[in-house]
Amino acid sequence: MQLYTKILIGMGVGVFLGVAVGPNSHLLPASGVVLSPQATVRTAPQEDAPIQLLATNLERAQLVDSEIAENTPWSEIRFRLSPTDRLRLIQAGVQGVTDLPPDADISGWVQLDAPTVKRYAPIGQYLINATEWVGRLFLALIKMVVIPLVFFSLTVGIASLGDFRRLGRMGGRTLLLFTTTTILALSIGMGLGNLIGPGRFISEDDRDALLASYQGEASSTVNNAATSTSFVDQLVGIVPANPLASLAEGNMLQIIFFALMFGIALTLLPNERSRAVVQLMDDANEAMVMLVHIAMKLAPVGVAALLFKVVGSTGLSVLYALMIYAMVVLLGLAIHLSLVYGSVVRFGAQLPFLSFLGAMRPALLVAFGTASSSATLPVTKECVEDNINVSNEVSSFVLPLGATVNMDGTALYQGVAAMFIAQIYSIPLSFSDQLTIVTSATLASVGAAGVPGAGMVTLAMVLTAVGVPTEGIALVLGVDRLLDMFRTATNVVGDSAATVLIARLEGNSLQVLQPEEDRANKHKGFEGRLDHKPQSVQRTE
Repeated sequence: MQLYTKILIGMGVGVFLGVAVGPNSHLLPASGVVLSPQATVRTAPQEDAPIQLLATNLERAQLVDSEIAENTPWSEIRFRLSPTDRLRLIQAGVQGVTDLPPDADISGWVQLDAPTVKRYAPIGQYLINATEWVGRLFLALIKMVVIPLVFFSLTVGIASLGDFRRLGRMGGRTLLLFTTTTILALSIGMGLGNLIGPGRFISEDDRDALLASYQGEASSTVNNAATSTSFVDQLVGIVPANPLASLAEGNMLQIIFFALMFGIALTLLPNERSRAVVQLMDDANEAMVMLVHIAMKLAPVGVAALLFKVVGSTGLSVLYALMIYAMVVLLGLAIHLSLVYGSVVRFGAQLPFLSFLGAMRPALLVAFGTASSSATLPVTKECVEDNINVSNEVSSFVLPLGATVNMDGTALYQGVAAMFIAQIYSIPLSFSDQLTIVTSATLASVGAAGVPGAGMVTLAMVLTAVGVPTEGIALVLGVDRLLDMFRTATNVVGDSAATVLIARLEGNSLQVLQPEEDRANKHKGFEGRLDHKPQSVQRTE
């Protein structure tokens, strides 16, 4: 069974479990409540005094069966403080915590129909907590390889170019392509936002409920955006003051710059002095590739665990409320993928687009499951090299750069989201405002982290640029993680499409690997690489 088939099965299992036994499942008893920071908890239904302990960083509680008058909207809940909760409350300066016994239960009263209170199934949350570590372990294994793989492969690729003037030509073409596709993606998103107007389909009740439920997360996102650096600072910050610190911190742009300069320096050394260094880094790069294959053995289970959490934690009520908005985003991504990327691959790289997508299946499925283009980078690199015959020199340069600055799916999403939020607040956006969104989103997408949720930070910058309230981010946070998977897969298609186009322009002989060739050749694709037995490494005397 091919790897992508196993991943597809894992995705199906994760989605099914998320719907059937997730925290928001209708098949499990919803005996727990999640409280937002704005939730009101009273000592008794008739009293107005809030309970300080329950109003301080304690989100989850159990419902208690209580005899309440039918005309009373209040229900009793109960907390049991864990040692971690007690420490957090003591650190927050809450009075009376130290006087409570270790196993003390604290009860209070809440309104279940309030938008700040959401019921959930504790059994489903327990299942997510018990399986989430598998998905996190898979992500960690993949991310472990990203930094050394980018550094080694890019350095070897640049050193193999010989004449580094080719680098300037290749870099100019790559950045021009990335900028063009990003502007096209934003234009598609803004056009659909104007044409369909998804913000006009949401009711005031749904708006108030979304704002109340996700206000805390929105505030955190806005704070992160407020501390982000400007575009000029990002441009200057590409040059690392300490390359080792950049490697340790995972600053991708600085790592790319240092690898480029190091590779150029190796081409300027006499061949007899640089050969040993390049060979060593090439061997290390092959070892990193083998680590990717080891990590991919866990991919079906890891992706299933990640999707179980995402689907299980997303309530159907949120999906219903934001259905039109989500459909507009998905429609925009489909248009951009088929028209823009389809044209780049079909007419630029001269490859059948469907065959190209088939060759990229493992990378696309990992991107969809992890919602991280950076984590998918090693798999994307393996796919374009083994399945499409792109040279290491091209893939090592274009893909890391694309995973860092080419965020077409994210840019399109931000265009739709900005229009959606502005429409809900009845804020008209002029042509110049929409042009500002295109410009600011293009600049904000450069250097945006290729990790889940990074688009929310750049969205806060875009909203600020046109005077739309940033707290409106709470309106789209409910489906952000689900849409993040689709836009990450779109980003990976964009990076791969750019890579095959640049490879064609650089003279690579491109050919899509057929499934039967993949099965027959153990040195191609993800199947068969680990079939041979480990062997001891003989030291040279």
